[in-house]
Amino acid sequence: MSRAGERTRTTGETDVRVRVDVDGRGQVSASTGVGFFDHLLELLGRHALLDLDVQATGDLETGSHHTVEDVGITFGLALDDALGDRAGIERYGWAIVPMDECLVRAALDLSGRAYMRANVPLPATVIGGFETDLLEEFLRAVAFNSRMTLHVTALETGNPHHLIEASVKALARAIRMAVAPSAREPGVPSTKGTL
Repeated sequence: MSRAGERTRTTGETDVRVRVDVDGRGQVSASTGVGFFDHLLELLGRHALLDLDVQATGDLETGSHHTVEDVGITFGLALDDALGDRAGIERYGWAIVPMDECLVRAALDLSGRAYMRANVPLPATVIGGFETDLLEEFLRAVAFNSRMTLHVTALETGNPHHLIEASVKALARAIRMAVAPSAREPGVPSTKGTL
C-alpha cells in the first residue's frame, strides 16, 4: 500500500505543490525561491527518509513569510494524506540532534490533535532569504495541518544557522521514527481505535 500524498495550495500570494512519499529514500526536489528554505526542505526529506517534491512560487518581494508558511501548510496536508488512518505506525517520535555548538530536541505524536510549542531562541535576522522567525511559523503550519503534536526545544544555542538546521533535522528524525511501520501493532495505535 502506497503511503504518499500530494496537495496544492493557490492563493493571491503563493502557488504551492507538495508531493511526499513516507516510504521514500530521502530524495528531494525543492524550489521555493528561498535558498536557505530549499536547503531546509532537503534536510527534512533526507533525514526523515521522505521522498519530497516541493515547488512553490510566491510574493518574495514582500519577504519569504507567505511562501514558507504556505509550504508548511501544504506539506502538512500531504503528510496527513500519506498517513491515512495511521494504522500500523509507531505514532511517537523523538530525536536530539547536535550541530556543532547547538543541540535541539524534537518530540512528536501523530495523535490527530494539532499542537505546537517551540522554544528555539533566535535573533531577528535573514539567512539566505529566510527570516529566522519563520522557523516557528513553518513548524506550526506543519504540525497543525498534519494533525500532530510537536515540541521543539533548543537545549544549547549558538549560531542561528546551526540552530535552525538542528531544529529541522530533529523534526525529520522524529518524523522518521513516528511514521515507521510497527512490527507489533497492525492497527491504529490508540485505545480509542482512531487517531
